[in-house]
Amino acid sequence: MLALVPWWVMKTVCITGITGQDGSYLAELALSEGYRVVGVARDLSRARSQLPDLLERGVELAHWDLADPAAIRGILEAHRPAKMFNFAAYSTGGGMYDDPVGIGEVNGLAVVKILEAILGVDKAIRFCQASSREVFGEATESPQTELTALNPRSPYGAAKMYADAMIRIYRQRYGLFASSAILFNHESPRRGLSFITRKITHAAVNIKLGLAQELALGNLDARRDWGHAADYVRGMWLMVQQPQPDDYVLASGTSHSVRDVCSVAFEELDLDYRDYVREDPALFRPSEPLLLVGDAGKARRQLGWIPQITFREMVCQMVAHDLALATNTSQH
Repeated sequence: MLALVPWWVMKTVCITGITGQDGSYLAELALSEGYRVVGVARDLSRARSQLPDLLERGVELAHWDLADPAAIRGILEAHRPAKMFNFAAYSTGGGMYDDPVGIGEVNGLAVVKILEAILGVDKAIRFCQASSREVFGEATESPQTELTALNPRSPYGAAKMYADAMIRIYRQRYGLFASSAILFNHESPRRGLSFITRKITHAAVNIKLGLAQELALGNLDARRDWGHAADYVRGMWLMVQQPQPDDYVLASGTSHSVRDVCSVAFEELDLDYRDYVREDPALFRPSEPLLLVGDAGKARRQLGWIPQITFREMVCQMVAHDLALATNTSQH
């Protein structure tokens, strides 16, 4: 019988935003690699209710009020992580312009508080920030790479850009191992209902079960570079294994339309989306002048990172998840 390794001997990973899809996938990956995982959340009771399976496998939780810079330092001093990943952020579902002050504090200043805490507690901690393709905003070229000019057009993108800039500063001036993952759109069955992909799969299941009649969406021809969250956190994990810190675009390199998501989701349920989905001009968003699609060539060359889950597989996973949820709910 194998002896259990005491927690103080195991290497520790600290994850902020543990309740989101990225945080939960990263926690699973870290656990599978034999790490002790400390999940940081603002609401511990909510985190416990959202991560029951992970908690059974030993994820510990710690509270951090983003307004309290001393709190994150206390967490680092108490748990001494070898690696830290930051997923704490305002979501981009529909709130990129809501509460610009709050967005700046959470998506921007909170990152600097983490960097300051690492600098004060242990410069050897390897830090990875979940950045966003929103830093490119009104892109000047397509596809976008790590060298593409930054041109955010929302408070969300501007705050992420600020965080990325501060990471470079702390990397260059203080020698911290700090990296930014410029993540393009990534989805999964764990995605919240405010995001269009999950909104589509959830509605398709409800229509299939007779719980809804139609789905109103904005521009069905709007295109995004969609990948799977599990692939993207694997890329971030590879980033912190490198000899030197650096920033990387993580993207599928291909784009699909909202119509494509509808087509796959409804087809998986033996339905034709054209019978149920309608465009509502009131839901249209301003279109980008250039297509936002990422070139992850650097990650492929330096990290050996290649996405493994296809667009179709991702959408079908989400449909299966929503169908199981709806079926379980109807049985209780």
